[in-house]
Amino acid sequence: MIHETAIIDPSAEIGANVSVGPWTVIGPNVVIGDNCDIRSHVVLKGPTTIGENNTIYQFASVGEDCQDKKYDGEPTELVIGDNNVFRESVTIHRGTVQDDSLTKIGDNNLFMAYVHVAHDCVIGNDNIFANQVTLAGHVHVGDWVILGGMTGVHQFCHIGSHSFAAVNSIVVQDIPPFVMAQGHNAKPRTINAEGLKRRGYTPEQIQNVRRAYKILYRSSLTVEEALEGITALNEPALDGFTAFVENSSRGIIRP
Repeated sequence: MIHETAIIDPSAEIGANVSVGPWTVIGPNVVIGDNCDIRSHVVLKGPTTIGENNTIYQFASVGEDCQDKKYDGEPTELVIGDNNVFRESVTIHRGTVQDDSLTKIGDNNLFMAYVHVAHDCVIGNDNIFANQVTLAGHVHVGDWVILGGMTGVHQFCHIGSHSFAAVNSIVVQDIPPFVMAQGHNAKPRTINAEGLKRRGYTPEQIQNVRRAYKILYRSSLTVEEALEGITALNEPALDGFTAFVENSSRGIIRP
């Protein structure tokens, strides 16, 4: 299961049934869970912890020092969950002491070719990042998010769960949950109704999400007034939506 040309530091911990391809380099302080498939010419640098059932394709660089000029060699971390796929030439960097010293990725995510995840990003579960998506430092992504190819996300932006950014979007402010965004700079276009259907939301819930979108973006209300109107819908599925908008530090995308 481990090719004879792979270079593995003696301190690395490799779980059961792990495959390591030719010319892959696994450095010190790397932990790999069971049933992972590490293809050829991959570089894994620690401190990095990788869960179970992950697949990392050729030429990916996972756990490398970040590109932040303030980084001074501190032993920051990368933690990856289970069942993720990292396609060719994906790059993922560890955190910085200026944040929580941690880059964190959840479960069941797909990172297509050439995706870049910078230092201190926090990514949830079940997301899809198409080719060449670039996340700057400190970006937070929820669950069930889709970012189209070549989308760029500015540092410190938050991307809410079930949102969608179309191909080649430039995101410089927060995208609320459920919202479909597109453009340079990205603007709200509608709600991700099809995604919500696939996730099991009821027609009534989707209709209330649509009402909330219209209150926020098409009613000429202030954000505070819009949040009052959304709260009055009395829809539990919107609790995360209102909390996201209330807590947005960069401000939400606007028409």
